[in-house]
Amino acid sequence: MRMPRLPGALLLVAATLAGCAAEKQWMKVGEPYTTAEFRRDYAECSKTKNDKLDEECLRARGWVDMKPSKGDRAADSPPAPPQDWRQRR
Repeated sequence: MRMPRLPGALLLVAATLAGCAAEKQWMKVGEPYTTAEFRRDYAECSKTKNDKLDEECLRARGWVDMKPSKGDRAADSPPAPPQDWRQRR
């Protein structure tokens, strides 16, 4: 007996899309802030009927969402010192 392929395919697509959802990162530009300040503002802006974050509320408090470009990457590690730097002649 053959099993229908559609439910398996739908499950695979749903799992793939769920893994693609990335959480936004927020920062304030031009002023210092602490993690505690962000957590406080995030909690205040999440007090909605369905506990979903109100992004406009965060923006009103001075936060901007960071949107990294495709070209962004981790910084290169510094070059290793030459092998013979310890040897004195």
